[in-house]
Amino acid sequence: MKLGSLKQGGRDGTLIVVSRDLTRAVAATGIAPTLQAALDDWSNAVPRLNALSEALNAGTAEGAFALDVAALAAPLPRAYEFVDGSAYLPHVERVRRARGAEVPESFYVDPLMYQATSAGFYGPRDPILARSEDWGIDLEAEVVVVTDDVPMGVTPADAAKHIQLVGLVNDVSLRGLIPGELAKGFGFLQSKPRSALSPVFVTPDELGDAWQGEKLHLPMRTWINGKWFGEAECGVDMQFDFAQLVAHAAKTRPLSAGAIVGSGTIANEDTSKGASCLAEQRTVETLRDGKPSTPFLKFGDSVRIEVTDAAGDSIFGAIEQVVTKQGG
Repeated sequence: MKLGSLKQGGRDGTLIVVSRDLTRAVAATGIAPTLQAALDDWSNAVPRLNALSEALNAGTAEGAFALDVAALAAPLPRAYEFVDGSAYLPHVERVRRARGAEVPESFYVDPLMYQATSAGFYGPRDPILARSEDWGIDLEAEVVVVTDDVPMGVTPADAAKHIQLVGLVNDVSLRGLIPGELAKGFGFLQSKPRSALSPVFVTPDELGDAWQGEKLHLPMRTWINGKWFGEAECGVDMQFDFAQLVAHAAKTRPLSAGAIVGSGTIANEDTSKGASCLAEQRTVETLRDGKPSTPFLKFGDSVRIEVTDAAGDSIFGAIEQVVTKQGG
């Protein structure tokens, strides 16, 4: 099934079930008022949500309405936790090379991960807000999973059972601020503003054969100002699968229902697939040409991020954002 949230209803939105073709929806407030509430009681909520989804897709759901993506908040407008990994080795190697840093040997056996901003997510059509272009505004197209309650010390095998939803995120980065922050040895803060989530999250069974080995096996398609930018394969060159990432996050603490775990920027060794972030593309250009030629995002630039199935149909809906000056 596919789940989303309307902007109406307060900070946590209003839970809706969305049709497989992303054209129709129905309020699920009789089951749970918000997606977070559904996740808090997932074992009880999921069969009822599935039944509503089946009725919607069969055209028999009462109260169904045409889906307006502009009316959608992020599926989880705010989350108790968002931890973001960096599971794609080509991305780690290229971006670190760009700032003169080495890939730590531990990366090959232990995931990189940081605590990201979870207090608020942009909806799929909300602007990317920034105060200055000089900050090096960058997109990062990623896959995320959402968990139910995960116990501390969970094994990867058991962690897979706690992955309940899959979606997309544009994890915005301010590249000009990152080197100075990391030089302090205390991690990201100002360089990681709010991110945007896809219009809907889907249950893994909705993905069919595209979900195997706790990875999404489809291309991540990105466009900037309507021009093709990349279609890196999500299931290729992923050093750690999502079960391993969830287990890593839960090594010393439990994860609350509704925790979001990110893959990191999708990247392949094959550079003909393009890129999923500008920093990586600029590094490829520097290694090839001696200097980057692709600029970071400017005010007025547009970004589109989407994953389609084998038939070319959108699975999560597209994230479509315009870079906008804060207060402008």
